[in-house]
Amino acid sequence: MSNANLFDLTGKVALVTGASRGIGESIARTLATYGAHVIVSSRKINDCETVASSIREAGGSAEAVACHIGEMDQIEATWEHIAEAHGKLDILVNNAAANPYFGPVEDTDLSAFQKTVDVNIRGYFFMCARGAQLMKKNGGGSIVNVASVNGVNPGHFQGIYSVTKAAVISMTKSFAMELGQQNVRVNALLPGLTDTKFASALTTNESIKKQAMAHIPMKRVADPDEMAGTVLYLVSNASSYTTGACINADGGYLTI
Repeated sequence: MSNANLFDLTGKVALVTGASRGIGESIARTLATYGAHVIVSSRKINDCETVASSIREAGGSAEAVACHIGEMDQIEATWEHIAEAHGKLDILVNNAAANPYFGPVEDTDLSAFQKTVDVNIRGYFFMCARGAQLMKKNGGGSIVNVASVNGVNPGHFQGIYSVTKAAVISMTKSFAMELGQQNVRVNALLPGLTDTKFASALTTNESIKKQAMAHIPMKRVADPDEMAGTVLYLVSNASSYTTGACINADGGYLTI
């Protein structure tokens, strides 16, 4: 393949979770722009269909599939649908995440703990596992797990979330190590502070935002679209010899 076509995803089938808004939506739109058929997934089918319809109206190819990755039966149903409808999956982007609790780590209640672990660890793990099984049958594929800089430097009042994102980083490396010979590449994106509804507890609190800016060399919050280019690289032939990598997109936060 020529260098001009390194990012071409024509003929690829891609599943993006948490794709109804924010970083996931930006990733879904970008992959469609470069030729992939994108399965737009999140908990609510109407929100997914809104994004998928918009992609189709712009000339791309997309469908909507509801899946709450905190529910194992929905994970299994999603993979059954993909296998039946497409017979393959080339790209999986695990982006859906939960962060229901913001406060002192020692006050984390069991409900918030369980919800965060069920989505961010168990959900990611079995999405990776099922994706890898299908990819192996078709000669390979690429998985990208959206982790967080909090998985490296825990966020204040984001204890259990940070713990689960550290697990995602470890999970990425474990899957990459075992699946390399099957041509299934597994990498991670580590976003920094990004202007999304998910991060609104941080971005809308001026005191917290000011503290964050002191630790970000670029002195600004990221736009969701600024995460999509790294994912495009990781799922394309441009990164054909890259697996087990955890790439920071954080405005320099982890350099300080």
